[in-house]
Order: sequence, then C-alpha cells, then structure tokens
Amino acid sequence: MARNFKTLDDMGEIAGKRVLVREDLNVPMADGQVTDDTRLRAAVQTVAELADKGARVVVLAHFGRPKGQRNPEMSLSLVTQPFSQVLGREVRFIDSDGAADAIAAMGEGDIALLENTRFDPGEEKNSPETVDALAALGDLYVNDAFSAAHRAHASTEGLAHKLPAFAGRQMEAELDALDKALGNPEHPVAAVVGGAKVSSKLDVLRNLVEKVDHLIIGGGMANTFLAARGVDVGKSLCEHDLTGTADEILDAADKANCTVHLPYDVVVSKEFAANPPSLRTVNVHEVAADEMILDIGPAATEALADVLKTCRTLVWNGPLGAFETPPFDTATVSLAKTAAALTKEGQLVSVAGGGDTVAALNQAGVSDDFTFVSTAGGAFLEWMEGKELPGVAALSR
Repeated sequence: MARNFKTLDDMGEIAGKRVLVREDLNVPMADGQVTDDTRLRAAVQTVAELADKGARVVVLAHFGRPKGQRNPEMSLSLVTQPFSQVLGREVRFIDSDGAADAIAAMGEGDIALLENTRFDPGEEKNSPETVDALAALGDLYVNDAFSAAHRAHASTEGLAHKLPAFAGRQMEAELDALDKALGNPEHPVAAVVGGAKVSSKLDVLRNLVEKVDHLIIGGGMANTFLAARGVDVGKSLCEHDLTGTADEILDAADKANCTVHLPYDVVVSKEFAANPPSLRTVNVHEVAADEMILDIGPAATEALADVLKTCRTLVWNGPLGAFETPPFDTATVSLAKTAAALTKEGQLVSVAGGGDTVAALNQAGVSDDFTFVSTAGGAFLEWMEGKELPGVAALSR
C-alpha cells in the first residue's frame, strides 16, 4: 500500500535538531507509583531512536484532565522518573515557563519531558497562539500518539501544520495494522464486536456490515439483537428500545452479504456473581424469565472458531461475555486462543483494540500472539466507525 504519511525514515540528518514528539504518557498511578506502564513502554522505540541519532528530544504529553489549569497532582514531573526507568536513560523535566531556554541548553541525544500540555487552556481548543508557542520550541514534529489522534488539539493536530511532520514508530505500526485490518484487508474478514450496549457501538456496527464478511456480535449487545429476532432474553441486560435499530443493522448486513453471527446456546444464571449455583447452559429459546445471559455457550463458541478458520483477517473490539467475572470469560478466552493460534500459523491477520478487549486478551494470555493490539480506546472506536482522525489526517499532507 502506498503510505500517505512520512515516518522517521524520511527525516534525514537530525543531529542537534529540536524534535517535538507527541506521546501518550497518560498512565494510571496510585500512591505515586505507575500501576500500568504499557504506554511508557510504547514510547520507548521512537524516543530512543531519535536520541540515538543525536536529536534533542522534547516529549509532549497530557496527563489527566486539568482543564487548562495548573494542577500539581497532574504534573508530568510525576511521570519523568518512571519514564526514565523504562527508557533506561536520563529524562529531564522542563516546565512550560522558560522552556525555550531549557531546550536550548540541551545537548545532542538529550531527552526532556515538557510539562502537561493540557495546563495550557489553548491546548484542547487547538488555539493558534498555543500552536505557535509550541512550534517555536522545535524544528521537527513527530506524532507517536495514535490514542490521542481522534482529538484536534494543539499538540496532536495543530503542530503538524506548522512543522515538518512525521509518524513515530508506534503510530506507524498502528496505521499499518489498521490498514491491513479494514483499509485493504485480505478477505474473508471477520469482526468480533462485544460489550454491554448496542447504543455505544451503533456507528461501528453500521460501518462494519459494509466492510466485513462475518460480523460476530457478543456481550450484552447480542441480547438486543436476539430480542429483535423474537427471543425472550429474560432479565438479561438488553436495550429493548433499540430492537428496531438492531433490525435495521441486520437488514443492512443482508444487503451487503455480511453474515451476522448471534449465539444459539448461552450461559445463564439467576444472579450475576462468580460461579453462581444457578449456572446453566441452554439454547437461547430456553432462557427463563428470571435468568440473565452472561456468556456465549460452548456450541456457539466452537461454531465461531470454525468461522475464524475460514477467514484471513479479524478485527476485535469488546468481550463476548461478562469476562471480568468467572466463568463468564470462557467464550472470550476460548475464541481469543483460537484467533491467536491461527495468527501464529500465518492463517490470520488479527487486530484488536479497546480497553476491555486488551484486558480480555491479557486474561487469555494471548496479547503477544495477535498481529497487533491497540491500546487506544476512543481513537480505535472512531476508526472502526469509519471516521477520519484529525491527528492522522494532519500527518497525511
């Protein structure tokens, strides 16, 4: 595929140049400690490569939602040491006041982390003054934060119009994977869409029926589709007011020759708790009025595994059952293991994304076996909806 964005390979000689690198370092913290360093690790490749080439690397990032106010609890100074440890190199912290002088004092290969971009009220408004102020600090701009690319902010979108702009390694990998998954995929393509509510994934479903050959619907949202088909889902989570919309999506899928897969056997219980005594597996037409559907059953899971064996590409967003509570993670873990095995055999290109999805794949122990797992939440969802992401579009000039 012809790429329409430049990467680090297109930068030329950068020794001594000031390179502003937008990363996503918005990590969870408790008691002053980072509880999940996934995002810090994702930034290492780009930052280290630029430093090795002699650039003066200035990392831009946001942390929390300070709403344009300085807030010491959301200062990136808290993340500087953890990032330095993951990177294995010294990272200095630079306050936004006096930033130009501090950057001028940096040597070749030095790395600095600038204070939270969202302390500036103009960041989220993408104000020209904020963009100009940031652009004055650098010679080149690298966007390596796909997870923030759905926001048109000064540091994610505005800067790309002011300085020569390039995609970082993480951004490059993400865009390549997404292109393989839905841009120019190898057919047949399957999509797994799960989660609690149809309402949050309406645009995703409408976009996917036009693009995929198999649409596998799981989680609480499958109950709304089952109800639309006339199934009594008992006291399961179900958006009964959206059954008409579910019908429309099923009709659109028919017209587009997309096969929609709904579970025909399910795991039910009278109470939502771990390993409840009232647990049973039934045909979807046998759900009692006081029972709720909490996972897809073994027969349906096996049938879905057979579907994946006929496909060349898989896009996955959302679990098939209430996976946080055992044993309602069984279908998700089982199908994830099938997808991982097919990927390892070279039969399948598998791309997954979204917070719950990443957690479910980690639980199944297969994250490393998928072709690509995106840590982006909102950006991944908007991409699945077929929307243009401002931060990506700005690189495509």
